[in-house]
Amino acid sequence: MSKLAMISGSSSGIGFEIARILGGMGYDLAISGASDKIHDAKAELEKIGVAVYAFQADAATYDGVEGFWQFAKNLGQNIDIAVLNVGIGLGGAFLDNKLEDDFRVIAVNISGTVHLAKRVVQHMVPNKAGRIMIVSSLSATTPTPYETVYGPSKAFGFMFSESLREELRDTGVSVTALLPGATNTRFHKNAGMGTSKIDQGPKNDLHIVAQQGVDALMQNEDMVVGGDAATKQQAIDNRTTPETVKAARHAIICKLHGVA
Repeated sequence: MSKLAMISGSSSGIGFEIARILGGMGYDLAISGASDKIHDAKAELEKIGVAVYAFQADAATYDGVEGFWQFAKNLGQNIDIAVLNVGIGLGGAFLDNKLEDDFRVIAVNISGTVHLAKRVVQHMVPNKAGRIMIVSSLSATTPTPYETVYGPSKAFGFMFSESLREELRDTGVSVTALLPGATNTRFHKNAGMGTSKIDQGPKNDLHIVAQQGVDALMQNEDMVVGGDAATKQQAIDNRTTPETVKAARHAIICKLHGVA
């Protein structure tokens, strides 16, 4: 039976690139996305020569997450790899952002992660085999003013991953967290941060970040920071830098240009 990997949030960006790498390794792919672009991703990934199954759904809803799980499970294959990548950002001042937008970040980045992880773990543990990747962010290691809900949601993902890894230590199921730094995707623009310094500044190469994540997953590492040497050093520095200093630094690069 062929190997199957499921990747949430894989229409574009890091999720698509991880799917492309896993497809190149011979895995059939179950992919999900909120827009019609997921079907374009399917067509592109099929060029690799593996089977690709696409599911369009809103990851902010219970039915969307559960629907993707049931879709992947009903393919009738053991799920060997699950990449919990789907996530959204939200820039701007907490005072000004709409409460429903804050809640949507929590629904996708926290509730959706827990929901899909629950189903995946319940599938993999009885099989005594499987690999799970949870895509967090370098933002998990710092306060994130002007991304005040997003950063903590990714800190949850990181600690959730580390906690779940320890629980599953002797089950044959591994859990790896990927913490990308700023990467050359449309993430910040989609989060309404197109005028921020972080979006206009240097970015890590998308393929390198995705490859680092896949390598760490296959080597059963607990976590990896995705990016260049400077990004990795920032993660190290964040361990000892005072939270107030990190918060002030993050505010400078994430505050929208022209906002008082």
